Amino acid sequence: MNLMPHVLAVAGSDSSGGAGIVRDIETLAAFGVKASVAITAVTVQTHLGVEHADPVAPDRVAQQMRAALSANPIAAIKIGMLATSATIFAVAAVLADHPGIPVVLDPVLVSTSGRALLAPDATVPLLELVSSCTLVTPNLPELSVLAASPGSVSSQARSLLTAGARAVLVKGGHGDGVESTDILFRVGHADQSFASPRLAATMRGTGCMLASAIAARLASGDPLSTSVAKAKAFVHGKLRQT
Repeated sequence: MNLMPHVLAVAGSDSSGGAGIVRDIETLAAFGVKASVAITAVTVQTHLGVEHADPVAPDRVAQQMRAALSANPIAAIKIGMLATSATIFAVAAVLADHPGIPVVLDPVLVSTSGRALLAPDATVPLLELVSSCTLVTPNLPELSVLAASPGSVSSQARSLLTAGARAVLVKGGHGDGVESTDILFRVGHADQSFASPRLAATMRGTGCMLASAIAARLASGDPLSTSVAKAKAFVHGKLRQT
């Protein structure tokens, strides 16, 4: 079992099983990848909304990550809910000791129901964290917050590249039109679009699912663009089944 690629999922719990670490584990298993976990927050939530969230102590988050990294052949790291600036700093310190591992950051700012899942003072530290990541996967509202400036999707995404991100995948699920188009922005590469028919179906945890699927494919050796394409197809297939 330890010879299988492992992905370390750093994220919050979800008692309803609709998002967070549960979605991460389900997705990694679907791609034949073993999951290790570091819980950043314990939440009380249903499919209607988040009722309560307790951040895990930052030192404990870092200890979980280091334990997983020492115990298993971690080939990629997926990061979701971080909750506080102190946790972001703790996670960044661990990543600094493992610079060769691909990292996918899903910048979780609010829940689907609208509850804030990141402390107000943590946005700037989160933006600083992007320089430690292989890929950042904001949706359109998250992109606007992180870019902190008006403008086109392209200009906002490129502001994150200027801030140190190596690659930014802007998810188009919050857009409109007959297609849902995600766009991959990378330094030194042409922009790459990944389109699929827009579906009326909704599902919680699709951001977790997409980031985990990309991490799974990176852990298995796929290049970034191939990982994104396979992950988007996987999420689209799950949406079609709802």
